[in-house]
Amino acid sequence: MKALIFAAGRGERMRPLTDTTPKPLLRAGGKRLIEWHLENLGNAGVRNVVINTSHLAEQFAAALGDGARWSLRIAYSYEGPRPLETGGGMLRALPLLGAEPFIAVNGDIWTDLDFSTLPQDPPGLAHLVLVDNPEHHPRGDFGLQHGLVLDEPRLTFAGIGVYRSELLVGQAPGKFPLAPILRAAMRDEKVSGEHFRGAWCDIGTPQRLAAIDAQLTQP
Repeated sequence: MKALIFAAGRGERMRPLTDTTPKPLLRAGGKRLIEWHLENLGNAGVRNVVINTSHLAEQFAAALGDGARWSLRIAYSYEGPRPLETGGGMLRALPLLGAEPFIAVNGDIWTDLDFSTLPQDPPGLAHLVLVDNPEHHPRGDFGLQHGLVLDEPRLTFAGIGVYRSELLVGQAPGKFPLAPILRAAMRDEKVSGEHFRGAWCDIGTPQRLAAIDAQLTQP
């Protein structure tokens, strides 16, 4: 499988840190956040990774190169000076991802999920990973019943999924979110999912970055 890492956002809530460094290039536990993903994807057998970029885009290739150190081949999908959001960014990256299902993961999370456990051939248009609701998001995003994701806020979307390019059929290039498209697919029972109970953190603020850094650097 190939993988897409969402890394184009400006990270407004992480300012002033993100004024000079893209959020996925911030460090926790001695590594850049995105390096944890690259390492885990490489260990899971993924060999081709696409990173979408916008804010301070030039820093990614300078920091990560071509991916050889993780036994990966990295391609960069530049969205221009303004990010295209998740849907627009995914659509723009599709020519680099190909026709087969691919993994997509937010660049600003940390997890110990084994990416090799994700389905390579999901039954519907997408397969989402859900987690228990964190304190900062108590309501949740979606529900899960009999392996199908429901448009009911019970669990939190982990920012990890497997997608088919067909999910975006008919979408025009430009800036648009992915969530409404996923919700429409949920109503047609075309989104499967799983409840992941391992370690996961949405690193949305400097405080949460400091907390995960402390956790990962404990002896």
